[in-house]
Amino acid sequence: MKRSSISNNLRTAGLTLALLAGLAAPAAAANITTKDWGTTAKGETVQLFTLKGARGLEAHITNFGGVIVDLLVPAKGGRKVDVMLGYDDFASYEKGGVFGALIGRVVGRVSNGGTFPLDGKTIQLEKTNPAAKFVIHGGTAGFQKKLWHAEMEDGPEPKLILTLASSDGAGGFPGLLVTTVTYTVTRNNSLKLDYSAVATAPTIVNLTNHAYFAIQGEGNGDVSGQTLQVFADKYMEQDADILITGATPSVDGTPLDFRKPVRIGEVLNAPFPQIAMRGGGLDIGMIINGKPGTLRPAARLSDPNTGIVMDIATTQPTMQLYSYGIGTRTNIGKGGKTYRSFYSMSLETQGYLDASNHPNFPSNELRPGQLLHEVTTFRFGLAR
Repeated sequence: MKRSSISNNLRTAGLTLALLAGLAAPAAAANITTKDWGTTAKGETVQLFTLKGARGLEAHITNFGGVIVDLLVPAKGGRKVDVMLGYDDFASYEKGGVFGALIGRVVGRVSNGGTFPLDGKTIQLEKTNPAAKFVIHGGTAGFQKKLWHAEMEDGPEPKLILTLASSDGAGGFPGLLVTTVTYTVTRNNSLKLDYSAVATAPTIVNLTNHAYFAIQGEGNGDVSGQTLQVFADKYMEQDADILITGATPSVDGTPLDFRKPVRIGEVLNAPFPQIAMRGGGLDIGMIINGKPGTLRPAARLSDPNTGIVMDIATTQPTMQLYSYGIGTRTNIGKGGKTYRSFYSMSLETQGYLDASNHPNFPSNELRPGQLLHEVTTFRFGLAR
């Protein structure tokens, strides 16, 4: 046999052995995967990502609005529970709501008819209703309805890196703003959210995620039997229009004193004005104790039936408590389940609300050369 023929045969045999070896020992399964999940009205392809952690936490997140679609958490009895209110399909998220979405440029209400002062000028944000007293959740440029650029990073702690460029003038906001939010499922069963943003001109920024946590299991009753602890001595007062007044009263002697664990059902219908003026339910900003910019405990939420305990830590200065629905509300969610008032608790870590209209609050301005950077972690465990 010619030398060239022998070499070719050996090469072929080697390739065959390599292929067989590959079949015998498949590559380790990825901890982050993706699939197409729909198409926006603009014709953009939407993706749904799955992040799996070593201790059982599993997150399904889409690059449309950065929405946390499902969050599967280990519960008592070795089962997993989806603790996130939401929908089964992309079309429902595009149609409405802010379930599990990233909120920006500015979370909450910008008062004074959606205006704020900046460098001696009054900036007017776009309004769909000219008579509106405020602009909420970024207005017409809200991040929750945008398609974010997505990158995956595999490993023991899988990451989904989402980036959005909000153009100069979008929604009336000055300056190009580039925001990056990294979701990580960590080794200690946490979902970590790492926010960063830079701007080309002076602007205002306040970012959060509007996750609707149902640690009793989504669609499985309300949160009244759960226990909540919040490490906050003060709260942000609101007026009858749910606009921030600028006052930061003490929680002492009020139903908003969660410094020791409180059964949520005991406060949802309290006669306290900040609760009663909206017909019941929580929608209040708490000022987290400790130094902003340092990762510190913010809250603990626990459910007696699933045994799930969620610990929140953040670098942000405040956290909004929202009990899903004020008064009577119904919504059809996953699997056709009816979501009613108080079927979840949102714990939205963020900056001071409407800070640009309250000089006594820490500023929410972001200027060229500055980096906004905030971190929040939601850690899941079981009650002992």
